[in-house]
Amino acid sequence: MLAWTIYLSFAGAAAQALLPKGKPALARALALLVALAGLVIAVAGFIREAGQGRVVLVDLPWVPAMGIHFMLAADGISRVLVLLTGLAAVAGVLFSWNIELRTNEFFAFFLALIGGVYGVFLSFDLFLLFAFYEIAIVPKYFLIAIWGSTRKEYAAMKLALYSFVGSAMVLIGMLAAYATAGSHSTGLVDLARAGLPAHFQMWAFPLVFVGFAILAGMWPFHTWAPTGHVAAPTAASMLLAGVVMKLGAYGCLRVAMGLFPHGMDPWGWSLIGIGSWRDVFAVLAVIGIIYGALVALVQTDFKFVIGYSSVSHMGFVLLGLMTLNQIGVTGAVLQMFSHGVLAGLLFGIVGRIVYERTHTRQLAELETMHLSKRLPFAAWAFTIAGIASMGLPGFSGFVAELQVLVGSWKANPFWTAAAGIGIVVGVAYTWRALQKAFFSDTPPAPHLHDHGHELAAITWPEVTGTALLGLASLVVGLYPRLLLDTIEPAVKALLAGGMQ
Repeated sequence: MLAWTIYLSFAGAAAQALLPKGKPALARALALLVALAGLVIAVAGFIREAGQGRVVLVDLPWVPAMGIHFMLAADGISRVLVLLTGLAAVAGVLFSWNIELRTNEFFAFFLALIGGVYGVFLSFDLFLLFAFYEIAIVPKYFLIAIWGSTRKEYAAMKLALYSFVGSAMVLIGMLAAYATAGSHSTGLVDLARAGLPAHFQMWAFPLVFVGFAILAGMWPFHTWAPTGHVAAPTAASMLLAGVVMKLGAYGCLRVAMGLFPHGMDPWGWSLIGIGSWRDVFAVLAVIGIIYGALVALVQTDFKFVIGYSSVSHMGFVLLGLMTLNQIGVTGAVLQMFSHGVLAGLLFGIVGRIVYERTHTRQLAELETMHLSKRLPFAAWAFTIAGIASMGLPGFSGFVAELQVLVGSWKANPFWTAAAGIGIVVGVAYTWRALQKAFFSDTPPAPHLHDHGHELAAITWPEVTGTALLGLASLVVGLYPRLLLDTIEPAVKALLAGGMQ
């Protein structure tokens, strides 16, 4: 059933490309229909296969001579991330309802990107996963380069170059694993059971992990992320933060950790307490948490605040993965979902609701506009999304970050203490942005804007998109077992020795 999320997304992209130009309403309706169909299938598949282990959806020979199969399957991790993709796709269409420039082409690239993301999360053949991973990179470039703003060509090229460098690293590791395993199969399960030598895993693991972690925004390879988020149109920002960065984190977990578990073994010596690749990447994750939060604290562009906050929150995902215990890794997967919906919501509010009406993202200018009175819906929506992102109990972020911190405490208490600094700074940058953008008492500055004119009313797509993502975080925060019961068995199987 879940395989149809891929087929419908690519079929929708093809249909959009064939639509006659000059019919934006038709393009929007078709995009929403395809995205809704994908979400319905994702929800149905999640419910239908709840409690089950890995379920094979499709397994057909693709390149038999090389052991490559078109193999789609889903375990608990995949089902949760497919559900996230469905939510992000629907919300992205709703927050793009104002696109007038080459509307059908915009949604063609949009749906192609969504199809690639679905494909990555459902692929259990390494070559197929890599193919979908590359497919997802191409639409990102065009969405930013054509419909973006603020040095859009530079941002699009930077994102593409970082992505392709990471992909090259992954490809080298993938080919090496295929050759070392005997060149009989590219199936993830087969490669995990191939008994790859420990000395091989010791260099293949960091190569592949970094290759994927570049897209996950790991410090110091994160610089593409804030630039890309700011330049991208609203829907592309939502997808970049909501699901594309999760492709990198998913690759770290499914491929690097799943195929090369001995790559995280101790080296036999240590330097300032770092004695394995696990320690190296945990420290980089903690640096990313603190660095992203500190830089977000001093930003003057509203969208840059959210961009750097994404770097910080993705650090929790990578830290959770490096705990190598069930509660920490489970928290990392839950954080992927939580950050996906909350970052998407924050970018939707800032990029669509606020910017399209005020035509500025500068906090110094926004604080003279008294938006809490002129755009009360945006003010309260950002307040809720912001405190949820900070980790307020009752929302998904609290449960996810708590599990990561508990897992990291078990692994190394110093990691937890350092990550706590990032949480405190996260409260500061959120409240600073909230106060400046919406609740400032700064007198109006007439020379900047005409503050007397009425701002456009909030539209139904904006309300619907905001409610969809906000409710998703609230439901998971109030009843986290809804996702945890699905995630935990898959994490347990992966940590027990790859994919069962």
